[in-house]
Amino acid sequence: MGIATTLPCIAGLLALSVAAIALARSRAGTWIVYGVSLILSAALLVQGAQALLSGAETSLVLPLGLPWAGAHFLIDPLAAAFQVIVNLGAAGASLYALGYGRHEKEPWRVLPFFPLFLAGMNLVLVADDAFTFLVSWEFMSLASWALVLAHHRDPENRRAAFIYIVMASAGTLALLLAFSLLAGEQGNYAFNFIRIATPGPVTASAVLLLVLIGAGSKAGLVPLHVWLPLAHPAAPSHVSALMSGVMTKVAVYAFIRIIFDLDGLPEPWWGLVVLTAGAASAVWGVLSALMESDLKRVLAYSTIENIGFIFVGLGLALAFHANGLATAAALALVAALLHAFNHAIMKSLLFFGAGAVLTATGERNMEHMGGLIHRMPVTAAAVLTGCAALSALPPLNGFASEWLTLQAILLSPQLPQWGLKILVPACGAMLALAAALAAACFIRVFGVSFLGRPRTANAEGAREVDAWPQAALAAFAFLCVAFGAFPGFATDALSAVTLEFLDVRLPPQADVPWLALVPISAERSSYDGFLILVFIATSASLAALVVWLLGSRATRRAPAWDCGFPDSNPATQYSASSFAQPLRRVFGTTVFQAHDRVVMPPPGSTAPARITVEIRDPVWDYFYAPLAGGISFVAERLNTLQFLTIRSYLTLVFLTLVILLLVVAL
Repeated sequence: MGIATTLPCIAGLLALSVAAIALARSRAGTWIVYGVSLILSAALLVQGAQALLSGAETSLVLPLGLPWAGAHFLIDPLAAAFQVIVNLGAAGASLYALGYGRHEKEPWRVLPFFPLFLAGMNLVLVADDAFTFLVSWEFMSLASWALVLAHHRDPENRRAAFIYIVMASAGTLALLLAFSLLAGEQGNYAFNFIRIATPGPVTASAVLLLVLIGAGSKAGLVPLHVWLPLAHPAAPSHVSALMSGVMTKVAVYAFIRIIFDLDGLPEPWWGLVVLTAGAASAVWGVLSALMESDLKRVLAYSTIENIGFIFVGLGLALAFHANGLATAAALALVAALLHAFNHAIMKSLLFFGAGAVLTATGERNMEHMGGLIHRMPVTAAAVLTGCAALSALPPLNGFASEWLTLQAILLSPQLPQWGLKILVPACGAMLALAAALAAACFIRVFGVSFLGRPRTANAEGAREVDAWPQAALAAFAFLCVAFGAFPGFATDALSAVTLEFLDVRLPPQADVPWLALVPISAERSSYDGFLILVFIATSASLAALVVWLLGSRATRRAPAWDCGFPDSNPATQYSASSFAQPLRRVFGTTVFQAHDRVVMPPPGSTAPARITVEIRDPVWDYFYAPLAGGISFVAERLNTLQFLTIRSYLTLVFLTLVILLLVVAL
């Protein structure tokens, strides 16, 4: 078992990718590719769960890669935990795509790259040397880039793919530099040698910053997030679920693997940097989501918010670990890992729902939806569950992991550094703000999209999707409830990771009465999702029973309350823009330079009033646009190098050689 059974499954995904080139244009190609992907992902999921629960490590070296080193592979508790996350999402996406994929107009642009993407993510998790890790990382990046470019006829999709591949290349370069620093003068890229050769404080700090750029750009940390709200909506919906729910967790894995495992003991100020990046991403992401009306872009920005929560947990773990507070560090690390797992479930569920809505209506703009709860009841129930989970409402899984993060924040008075004593409560306040805004965001998503009356003919004619997507939606909605009611089983499994890196684990939760979650001690805090679920189900059932017993059996029909307006036009309903207007005026005018432009017709005119909202991204305007302009300016000046004489070229080569020799000599 372990690595010996994992690698054949990954090889099967690579072989399936090659076979999909021939199968893509056949009628059965969709069934074969996604069906085999489902089987292999499920097998990898089971293997990862077994390795995580056993806590065992297995390794293997193959004669591939660098000639003098080979390709090193390892499964330990950390790799196993993320193997569960990745392949749970992969299995769900494959199941969903058995139905959704039949609607793809050009399946040959998707099918060959889908299993390649899954294989690349799994290879990153089991890589145990820098060369194999980076090659696998590039496999993952290039396959996902090809999937973003699948609908290439849309100019916006081509722009999204271009920005994504530029950001991915910059992130890979940062990781390459980080591994070069870790390998040192001897240049041994195997992880077991890097662990032994502990880097100095300056080198370790430089590695932290490089990994924040490399892994943070893939995860969507602010200000490295600009590709994410462009690329995720451009991809097919089951691929969007993988990129947003799963691929971002591979980036989290890369950060944990390098910083917690390979980079030596952390410095206390590392926590300050990671906490700041995480808290800023959480607030920025949810505010951006509130400004958007495109359903898939809302979900993409929400991913930035949740990645912020995860990195706040990781920053806390670094701060506690640097100060020798092992139990508090274990709590923060488990909170981050649990939220990574929960977010993979929640975000996959909502992207599946968005894909179902897109299939049924052809719309992504929430302003063109409405009334879908009557036409798509299964999708509506699943999306409602996902929205409630992402809003951190108990007893769903989003609440459990965010509650654990806040419990870790409450331990911050133990930290001796005043900077951390001040920053951690401030980050807690920012996370509380982000959680409240997330609830408003997803009330808006569900209310505008599924409630009320249809705003367009496409919404009026919507019908429920077929059985395979419904099965994926139902399964992930069930997981949101199950891991919200019984989070202790997940924390017990994830404690194997803290035992690996921190030599301590949280108290076992499986034996706690009523399956409550008691991370430190019952006197300090506890949470019982199971009892809350039982209470909600019981009280709701009793209320329904009382209404049924005491209410009249007569059928009564009356017009819906129209707030005093006789016009029954659906345009009089709340829209996504109007719902967000108060929050946009409070936050958007300062952060996003938002402006509402209202056009009122003159008296007596029958023309409708119009409101348009203009929003700018200051990160793009003040950072990336000047950077792109500077690169273009330098490139134009360097263009003259193409037209030099042979004598000039030889002079440049000679000067370059002299400079390199001086560098080597010094």
